[in-house]
Amino acid sequence: MARSKAPAKKQQKKGIDFKKIKRKLGRKLPPPNNATNTEIKSKAIILHEQSVAAEKDGLATSKKGLTLKELQLRTSHHNAKVLKGTIHYMVSKTFFKHHPAELQSNQYTIIQCLRKHISHDDELVREAFYELFRTQIFRACKEDNKGLIVSLLMPYIFTTMTNSSIEVRLMAVKFFHLVLEYYPPTFSLYAEKILENYKDVIQKNHFYVQNKNKLEVVLFGLAQCLSLLPCDKSDTESRKKGSLRNEMLLAYEEDATKECVRFAHVSGILKEIVGVLINCFQDFIPLIHAPRGFNKQSFDCIRHILRSIDYAIKFSIRRHSQRQATWLPASEENTLMILDPYIASMLSKKLLGSFPLNCENNLSEKNDELKSVLTEIFLEVSEWSRLPSDLSNRFLKFLENALQGKITRSNKLSESLLSLLPFVPKLILRVDCDRRDNLMQAFTITFNDCKPDSPLKLACISVVKDVIIPNGDILYHNDPTVNNYQRAWVNKLPSLLNQLGDKHPVSTKVVLQLLFELARVGCLNDSPTFEEEISNFFIPCQGEGDESGGTFASLPREVQEVALCFLYYFIIDNFSSRFLKAIVSCCLYQKLEPAVLYRIVEILHSAYKAGYIQITDHFSFFITLIARFKVVPEKLESAIECDVRETYCGTFKQLTNLVCSCLSEVGDSSLVLQILEKVFVEQIISKPALDNGCAILRMICVLDSKPTRLSEISVTTLSEFLPGYLIDIVKCIPEDKENSYLYIQTCLYYLVPCYFLFDRSSKLTEQVLKRMRLMVSENTKALESVQDRESGQDSLNLIQCIVSVITLMHNDDKVRKIISSSKSEIDLILQNIITLQSSRSTSLTVEGKNMMKIAGERLRIVSNSLLA
Repeated sequence: MARSKAPAKKQQKKGIDFKKIKRKLGRKLPPPNNATNTEIKSKAIILHEQSVAAEKDGLATSKKGLTLKELQLRTSHHNAKVLKGTIHYMVSKTFFKHHPAELQSNQYTIIQCLRKHISHDDELVREAFYELFRTQIFRACKEDNKGLIVSLLMPYIFTTMTNSSIEVRLMAVKFFHLVLEYYPPTFSLYAEKILENYKDVIQKNHFYVQNKNKLEVVLFGLAQCLSLLPCDKSDTESRKKGSLRNEMLLAYEEDATKECVRFAHVSGILKEIVGVLINCFQDFIPLIHAPRGFNKQSFDCIRHILRSIDYAIKFSIRRHSQRQATWLPASEENTLMILDPYIASMLSKKLLGSFPLNCENNLSEKNDELKSVLTEIFLEVSEWSRLPSDLSNRFLKFLENALQGKITRSNKLSESLLSLLPFVPKLILRVDCDRRDNLMQAFTITFNDCKPDSPLKLACISVVKDVIIPNGDILYHNDPTVNNYQRAWVNKLPSLLNQLGDKHPVSTKVVLQLLFELARVGCLNDSPTFEEEISNFFIPCQGEGDESGGTFASLPREVQEVALCFLYYFIIDNFSSRFLKAIVSCCLYQKLEPAVLYRIVEILHSAYKAGYIQITDHFSFFITLIARFKVVPEKLESAIECDVRETYCGTFKQLTNLVCSCLSEVGDSSLVLQILEKVFVEQIISKPALDNGCAILRMICVLDSKPTRLSEISVTTLSEFLPGYLIDIVKCIPEDKENSYLYIQTCLYYLVPCYFLFDRSSKLTEQVLKRMRLMVSENTKALESVQDRESGQDSLNLIQCIVSVITLMHNDDKVRKIISSSKSEIDLILQNIITLQSSRSTSLTVEGKNMMKIAGERLRIVSNSLLA
């Protein structure tokens, strides 16, 4: 029997605190009942204007909307990153480039705001500050306010130079160098304080060998400062030589006095700096001899040290020379620095005694450069202090090797050689005979081998001058070897002159100046080669197409003037027929400036009056110049413009007047005419051009008188020449009916010499009119017999020209009286013209008959006037 199920027990319901709700996967959970609604709803508020934007209207702003005032405020931010970003924005984002007026109008405010950052602790801030001044501020400042800007910066630069951090002090040095580039007079205003700071930086911070980069920055800045000292003593020496006028010497003395006062307190600090630099140099000596210790940085440091010492010594010598030239009282502070026992001992033992610097590395070129600077220091010091002979021999041997080219000449070494050459003249006088011969031979090699247009050649020319004429006067040497070398140097000058040509006018001027001074003291060579080279300098080089001119003619005017000064003195000792031809050829060159042409004529005439040119050569120069001068170049005659022709004619007219004036000053006119009469006749027979013939006639008139002194043969020759000359006047000068006065004046220039000759010889007047009558008669017969109309037209034109000549002569009151005695010849010319009018020749056209009719009427008026 199945068991019956027990009745189920009823479960009791328990109390539930939190009801668990089952959520389906993926459904979004509803917010809790106690969640806070954070949603905010608002509406836009529209304002007509905002006060911040209104304040910036019309102001220059950056891309971020910052004005210049706001940028300046940000430069005072304590955070280096913000500060650097602001300054960097001014540099790289070119705020001032887009708004240059902001920098111009606010430059003082900007500088006052930024100058304190030169000593900022952050290196990037300092570099950004430096770049801002270098690229923006200094470039935008005007010339007239540079001094004020520098005065705003210098107190902060000096303060930074005394900073405890060497990095900050180096930035002060670097920035001061930038200020010097911007405004060089800064050094003269703060010289003593600047040098004191440089000395302190070098002396108190012992980073010599350990960190050469930092040392190089300081030494480079010091060398730049000392290079601004008045070290060049060439001006002082030139004044001491007495070659200038008194007023210029007095002006120089005043300037020298002011310069000494300006640098009055520098000598003392310079002595201390030289001592510090010599000690610094000694620290580098072990590196020079070490196998791998001497590198480019060490070389640059040593070079700056030596250059700084060199500048200091030169300045000291310069001031000593100024005191001698201007009679300034010496004082303990102004004592010559290199005469100081302590400094002289340091220079001799620690600096010069280390010569030669035998570098162990493969840097021989740089080593030679350092040797050159040391040699320059030695040569400066040796003039004032006695140095050991063995030390002197070492330096002189190096100088000889450098001049002989045994040392490779790089650009830097060539510059150093330029500094050594000025000492050669004094060394030649001081050394013994053997050393002098070696030195002059070495200098000759340099003089011959260097390029004509190089600075080294100019320096050599200066040496030649100082050796031969050191005080403006020739220095006579008893040593024949010295004289032989001098002659060899002078012989090279003319060929050098032609090598330079017109492409290097500065160098050419220097050579000409030396030649002028040598010629003035009579120190030129009289060899044929020398004269030939000088002649070639003045002879124009006729190139292809006649376009290229000679060296002299193509030079600038100021260089030509130096050449002309030399020309006068060269004529004194070296005048010859060959050289005269060269001068004539130069004068006849078409591209020669008229002023230079007149100047040459004046120089030769002055040389003649001084007795250096014979009278025959002088007359030959004048006649050749007048007879061969081309008023208009042949290649331009066909297409030359009227104004250009007038320019050429004006030049020749002035030349003719100058020659005539010179002839009148030669002496007795009758004797001069007697000498030149035959030459004049020969030139007239050759039938020169119109202008040249006029010039010859004017020369005859200047020397002739009334009654004429010309011989019968000369009068006959003139009577044969003048008819054609008078006809050419009418042919070449077209009649201007609108301006008849100008036409008559132009004709008168060519007619006046004939009028003078007619007035002085009635026989000449009669023969000229007779030849004109015969010319009319011959052409009249030719018209009646010739059938060719072209030939007939030429005859008509000739007859018309003769009538025009007689009319022009008739228009002058004085000449009208002169030709009245030959009225019969004029009547015969008129009768021929009347006969020609009634001719039935086929060669005479209607136009030709009308032409003869007008000519006859003009001549009838002249004839009737002469009858009255």
